[in-house]
Amino acid sequence: MSSLRLATPDDIDRLMPLVAGFHAENGIEQDDATRRGALLPLLEGSPHGAIWMIGPRTAPVGYIAVSFGWSIEFGGLDAFLDEIFVRERIRGRGMGSEALASLARALSDQGVGAMHLEVNTDNDRARRLYERIGFRSRNRYHLMTRVM
Repeated sequence: MSSLRLATPDDIDRLMPLVAGFHAENGIEQDDATRRGALLPLLEGSPHGAIWMIGPRTAPVGYIAVSFGWSIEFGGLDAFLDEIFVRERIRGRGMGSEALASLARALSDQGVGAMHLEVNTDNDRARRLYERIGFRSRNRYHLMTRVM
């Protein structure tokens, strides 16, 4: 149904409006220069993360951005789902869940022991999607962030 492929620097012009769309929907204020500066290292092969495009090469409908870390609890390499976005008019067709499930299998095959994400507590639709593909709430834990 959906295609998923690793994004490269050649995708920056197709990726920028998708990321801007995600940011607009989620109230993330960021200028294009900062956004581009955060994306390019991932597109250029940074070991800290990667971005996958969802949909046709010439007209992607979404993206998934993942950062990588290390977890003693989960036995080594882990991943944090930083952003996932599918264009609004495409949502509900299963492309996002299929892409995310495919990515999870591929990361597992590459030795990733766990993938984490955060979801808005009011976003029942997204939470159900994540639960359907195997994510579980860790009720004993609360994600905390310090902005530097």
